[in-house]
Amino acid sequence: MNQYMITIKLPNEITEDFVRLIPKQRQHINRLMDQGKIAQYSLSIDRSIVWVTMQALSEREVMDILANFPLIGYMKPEIQELAFFNSVSNELPKLIMN
Repeated sequence: MNQYMITIKLPNEITEDFVRLIPKQRQHINRLMDQGKIAQYSLSIDRSIVWVTMQALSEREVMDILANFPLIGYMKPEIQELAFFNSVSNELPKLIMN
């Protein structure tokens, strides 16, 4: 499985149609995170760029996954394959029973 960083530029003007699709986009992203396809999903403070770290077999699979984003019509993605992706887990530490 390969890892990819996707940088997505969002439109300068946010329309009502865009805003209406946000809940569907969030549900879709949460599903992909639950499936382990998306490791990270971040939005810049000015809401102009989204960064996604994704696991896929190929760049083609990444494009297929992106094509199913509810907001894809408003997005301009750029895909980069990563050599590695390290992160600190946001999960609670494992309990150790003495």
